[in-house]
Amino acid sequence: MATETEKMIIAASRLLPEDGAVYVGTGMPLLASVLALKTHAPDLLLVYEGGGVGGKPTGRLPIQVSESLTYENGVTVGSMDYVMSLAQAGWIQYGFLGGAQIDAYGNLNTTVIGDWEHPKVRLPGSGGGADIASLCEKNIIIMRQDRRKFVEQLDFLTSPGYFTGPGEREKRGLPANTGPYRVITQIGIYGFHPETKRMTLLELFQGQTLDAVQENSSFAIDIADDWKYAEEPTEEELETLHALDRDGIVLG
Repeated sequence: MATETEKMIIAASRLLPEDGAVYVGTGMPLLASVLALKTHAPDLLLVYEGGGVGGKPTGRLPIQVSESLTYENGVTVGSMDYVMSLAQAGWIQYGFLGGAQIDAYGNLNTTVIGDWEHPKVRLPGSGGGADIASLCEKNIIIMRQDRRKFVEQLDFLTSPGYFTGPGEREKRGLPANTGPYRVITQIGIYGFHPETKRMTLLELFQGQTLDAVQENSSFAIDIADDWKYAEEPTEEELETLHALDRDGIVLG
């Protein structure tokens, strides 16, 4: 039986198209992207936040996105500002994001927990997160779900989702065809309602319940009328996943 982490990574991998470009971050996003390359999306262009473009590692999984293994079989090696500029030019369709907090509209906090002047925790900040959230067409957010992470009000807005609802991205100067696309947690897969822009459950992982969706969120999550159980990982997906991460860098 697949673990929660395996289900999350495989679900993220399945969302990536056969071609197109995706920003790759460290950890689960990196493993999900390489898994897509090895299964259904051999022509997917991986753009690593550290500067590599098109890298297809054949050995062990890179530990992080600035490692030289991310350049293997690649197209070019640039700087972080170079690869971020590709999103400004509109060339990156998919982005991966995570966060310490998320709200109903997909806004993310990776900056501070608590009051800015007297914080409980200082976090890493934006990095490339705000750029990716602002400029990629479809952002996939991977994070664990509980009431401390799924909050009614962020302590700090680091990376924009739909702000306070429909039309707000456009009002603030962001491209109209961009924004949060999916949120993947250990409980299920969420999208955003096309009219309200609020988070909506689309698929539930086997073994989870609709009660768990609400019990692990501080805001009400809508349930799609046609929600379904997510398709279980295949043996091929699981075998490929473990072959890629044979040292347990992500899977543990």
